Amino acid sequence: MSKPIKTCVLGVGLGGLVFHVPFVLILPQYFTLHAVMERNPASPSRGKAHEKFDGKGSIDMRNVKIHRTLDAVTSDPEVELVVVTTPSETHYSLAKAALEAGKHVLVDKPVTATSQQAKELGALAKSKGVVLYGFQNRRWDSDFLALRRLLALPASSPQSLGDIHEFESHYDRYRAELKGTWKDEPKPANGQVYDLGAHLIDQALVLFGRPEKITAFISNMRGVGSPEVDDNFTIFFHYPPRSGSSHPLTVILRAAILSVRAPQLRYVVRGTRGTFIKYGLDVQEDQIKVMDSPEGILNQPGYGKEPESIWGTVQNFKGEEVISTTWPTEEAGSYVELWKNLGEAIRSGKEQAVKWEESTAVIEMIELAHQSSKEGRTIAVPKA
Repeated sequence: MSKPIKTCVLGVGLGGLVFHVPFVLILPQYFTLHAVMERNPASPSRGKAHEKFDGKGSIDMRNVKIHRTLDAVTSDPEVELVVVTTPSETHYSLAKAALEAGKHVLVDKPVTATSQQAKELGALAKSKGVVLYGFQNRRWDSDFLALRRLLALPASSPQSLGDIHEFESHYDRYRAELKGTWKDEPKPANGQVYDLGAHLIDQALVLFGRPEKITAFISNMRGVGSPEVDDNFTIFFHYPPRSGSSHPLTVILRAAILSVRAPQLRYVVRGTRGTFIKYGLDVQEDQIKVMDSPEGILNQPGYGKEPESIWGTVQNFKGEEVISTTWPTEEAGSYVELWKNLGEAIRSGKEQAVKWEESTAVIEMIELAHQSSKEGRTIAVPKA
């Protein structure tokens, strides 16, 4: 890397303070936190990011500017990278303004409310010669990394699942009431499909590519808040038999809002030779929230490592018996790898680990899922 990339983070809510600002601060060889945009800071010189991080470990926030308006950000000649982590409905307009000003842009998920908006931003970034990156951080969840290692086993392995014919992925939780945040409001790109669904869909597309058809059931299960804001979904991706297989594949993506269970179900993967079952979630978010300093992301023992109690189980036939074995989550979750790749894409032209076309495809699948649910039918997925 040459000089660090001067970065401005738009938004200092949970997303900004947990998933964005800490990573900019701990990677000085890649980034410098030049500014944050906060419309109502506590004082002209100290905002939420300053209060949370200043003096924690070796973090010094005294030189971090506070911009109150987007115009101040886009007109700041020192800002090279803009991180958009504001309410979902604003992503398109903020990213577009930053791109038009010639800034590189990282956009939190969901990247836009419509696939047309996403395509427009992609074309704009290309015309400006800048990097546009979707924040699909959960590709670096520990459980997803462990799952990918399992699916890559050779057929000769005793734990091989064989040809996968059903893949079930969950982000379930129990929340009987509204949280009282902007996510509960009936605005574009709100609702569980755009929120948690964006992660589940992205992981499915990474593993299996575009489906042939989609069937979805999307609802407001709790009956609280606006009925327009979904809180519960089950989405089916239908795939024809893949190369070398005679079995079609069904992918089931689920977020149940009234699921009483601890730990919650995460994966059920069924193949011709075995089944994988996994409970519990990646631990990074919870760890970052309670860290004394964001530098613990790099040096805290056990960061990103899930407890053995939620490691997955593989069941295979051996003779007439079903044999259960543990599939250890050896990999530590590592959201920092996304940030390193972003820095290298900007400074060195390295291939993006998350391509904008992939983030656009996520929004396409979300639109088709909503269409399927609304019309009560299975929808064909157009070719890319």
